[in-house]
Amino acid sequence: MREVQMDLISEEKLNRMTSMEKIRLILDKVKTGRIVVLESGLTPEEEVRLIEMTMTEIRVDEFSGIEIESYPAKREGSFVSRILGRGSSKGRMTVIGPANQLRTVEKDQYQISTKVSVGD
Repeated sequence: MREVQMDLISEEKLNRMTSMEKIRLILDKVKTGRIVVLESGLTPEEEVRLIEMTMTEIRVDEFSGIEIESYPAKREGSFVSRILGRGSSKGRMTVIGPANQLRTVEKDQYQISTKVSVGD
């Protein structure tokens, strides 16, 4: 039986990294077949940049892309700042893995259920 490696990355570690460092860390891990779980998630801008970088690195025979799921974001800041788009928004937890291995089955505000497929 083949094993799946999961890397659970703390919010503390993520807070010490720049956006590009986070994205590079995630891509490097997922490209080796690991499932990455981020305790504090990514900002919407970081998710977009991760997807953009993933698209440039896809190789049919090596790397098929990523699957990414986050709990719904909690918006921080006052009601007025959120209306004006100035409140910060960040995923609470994010699960990222190789697109050919990780599939989201169900997601709600409290739980993300995924299936991991492993080849022989």
